[in-house]
Amino acid sequence: MLGESMHGHPDGPSSAVSESPQSVVPTVHVDAAHDLEINRCATRLRLLVAAGFAMILFSASLAFDWWDGLGEYDTLAGYAGVAVFGLITGWLIWQLPGERGPVVIVTPYGIRDLRIGNEFLLWESIADVSTEERRGHRMIVLTPTPALQRQLSCIRGRSRATSRGAQDDRIVISTEGLATDFDTLLRACCECHAASDARTALRRDRDQGTQGPGAQSSGAQGLAVQAS
Repeated sequence: MLGESMHGHPDGPSSAVSESPQSVVPTVHVDAAHDLEINRCATRLRLLVAAGFAMILFSASLAFDWWDGLGEYDTLAGYAGVAVFGLITGWLIWQLPGERGPVVIVTPYGIRDLRIGNEFLLWESIADVSTEERRGHRMIVLTPTPALQRQLSCIRGRSRATSRGAQDDRIVISTEGLATDFDTLLRACCECHAASDARTALRRDRDQGTQGPGAQSSGAQGLAVQAS
């Protein structure tokens, strides 16, 4: 995973946050061959599944009259409990992360949070990565470029609803309910975003370098043709 291949610098991104977003400038150490895939935290769901099985067992004891002195009403309640808790427990098992796959995917080229939408956001379309604290929870804030803001506005207009993670022309990613910690996800986002900026700068310099001499050569040839 990306989190294992990255080596944080001691002077890397600060984890201190405030009510307003803070820009983070990390040291770039990214292995482009690995992605970071984050599932939902399974602990809470597993506890609920265990509680569901306990309630099914208790309801079955009422339905099959395992206790002496139970009336007809208790038997009917037991059958109803088996049906209700059975459906709920089955739904919880279906929601287990191992069956549903990753929720947040961070790659050197972009990020996708299925809790917000299915769109894969390229780092080239993210202007800044910052942090924010809301109600005691730290969150990662992605500021999109104007082009991506217009695209997101069109998507929201067609769906007639605003995504819970896209507010005030920003994209908010929370680690609550995920099987990772805030610092790991923040470091991955910052390093991938910085690496994308470095690639863009190198590509821009390379393009300018190839266009410069070529343009001068063609200009000289043009002057030579006119002179002849």
